[in-house]
Amino acid sequence: MKFKEVCSAEDIVALTEELGFLPFFANSIRGFSIEERCPSELWFVEGRDGPWEWKGPAAKSGRCVYGKFFQGKAGFVSREWFPILANYRRDGYDFDARYDDGLASRKDKAIVDALSEHGPLLSKELKKLCNYRKGGNKGFDTVIARLSMQTYVVVADFVYMQDKAGRPYGWGVAEYALAETLLGRDFVTSAYDTKPTDSREKIFAHLQKALPQATEAQLRRLLG
Repeated sequence: MKFKEVCSAEDIVALTEELGFLPFFANSIRGFSIEERCPSELWFVEGRDGPWEWKGPAAKSGRCVYGKFFQGKAGFVSREWFPILANYRRDGYDFDARYDDGLASRKDKAIVDALSEHGPLLSKELKKLCNYRKGGNKGFDTVIARLSMQTYVVVADFVYMQDKAGRPYGWGVAEYALAETLLGRDFVTSAYDTKPTDSREKIFAHLQKALPQATEAQLRRLLG
């Protein structure tokens, strides 16, 4: 099977819209990742943008959402499918209700409260506000992955540091946001009138059709 290549940020967005879901890294489903579909010569080439640099523009396009949605690993979900995924993954809970029922930790709440109060924050800013420093809290990446899998926290952009001449350098720093802040509460919760299990089966049926090479077990694991 010949897979459509990914050679730009627009290609990422278009393929995400076509498939609904697009992991960044290779996984058990052959061909279902940006990593496998992007030619090797476009990875980490000096003076030329590649998949690592395209993530930010794709995330900012407004047509898809970026986060750790696939077994705790990063990828994109189309705008069309995000509310359906949120309904399934949240299982009927807004974050406050989840916390009140004892289903979220204090670390989870600290991250959500910081993003709610301050808006989108770079990872280093969020770590500072939530005391992820030497002698402080540990497990920042684990908390972010959990909140992302539950669709509460997403990546709004990747911001590059600049040298004295104003030139960007290094790896892009993730800027985190609450999904409701980035997309609007009414939109994110627009599938809440559907049973979470029905949303899960709707996603499963869609992916079965979009990914005929995948087994049922692979798709079930991917959905979580």
